[in-house]
Amino acid sequence: MSLILSASVVRVRDGLPLSASTDCEQSVGVQECRKYFKTLAKKLAQLPDRCTLQVGKYNINFISSLGVSYMMLCTENYPSVLSFCFLNELQKEFITTYDMMKTNTAVRPYCFIEFDNFIQRTKQRYNNPRSLSTKINLADMQTEIRLRPPYQISLSELGSPNGLPHISLKEYKAPHQRLVPVTLSGIVSFVLSLLCGALNLIRGFHATESLLQNEGEDFSYVIAFFLGTAACLYQCYLFVYCTGWRNIKSFLTFGLICLCNMYLYELRNLWQIFFHVTVGAFSTLQIRLRQPQGKSPDYNV
Repeated sequence: MSLILSASVVRVRDGLPLSASTDCEQSVGVQECRKYFKTLAKKLAQLPDRCTLQVGKYNINFISSLGVSYMMLCTENYPSVLSFCFLNELQKEFITTYDMMKTNTAVRPYCFIEFDNFIQRTKQRYNNPRSLSTKINLADMQTEIRLRPPYQISLSELGSPNGLPHISLKEYKAPHQRLVPVTLSGIVSFVLSLLCGALNLIRGFHATESLLQNEGEDFSYVIAFFLGTAACLYQCYLFVYCTGWRNIKSFLTFGLICLCNMYLYELRNLWQIFFHVTVGAFSTLQIRLRQPQGKSPDYNV
């Protein structure tokens, strides 16, 4: 069952809790996840303004704005778009209700605990998606998450906070982000990249054969052909899989394709070089356009 379990409002600069929901969920997994709230609260100033942390069968999502962070704990199958709509509602209500000067000067934990009444009412609505009256905003949030997905925090980034049990890699796997669906132009770029890789591979074998037959073939040409093959295949890999620094890697790979074709200027005519470079640029563009997507919601928006 997908549910929001708890939520809290925390000051970013020092992690001071300003308000929190009063929950009666006492399972071991939830109690352990709440310990991560404290660890995250101490690191909010170092993290992006929209993040997700997966801990076992639960997700911790939060957004930060104007020095205040709004955090929530939910089950792993709770739709991401609903999670961040829920946090946005908390943010709007908190900013409207309380003077930011008071939040900045607060010294006592939970000095805005009365905000829990709004948290509880909002949580009940979002735990019953059919009762939501703001579905028109969900489509906007889904688009925003697709264009700017939340930063996925890894457990290793949090270190080993005091009081937390040893984390088993088998028990807690990093969340896998899916890419947006493949388009026709993306398929074309993938096929053309494979074609360029195959052409480079064939020419590389021919250059190797010529070198072995002592026909004066330069060994550096062999390296350039095989590097070109590797670059084309790596572009295909980047197009299919979501990896860290994906866009930067795609630009560096395209640069390698350009360098290899510049070096092979004497062995290829201008049209061949133009074809390889154009395919490389086209594939780089498709990699850039195929960005990670948020978790798919469990209902139509």
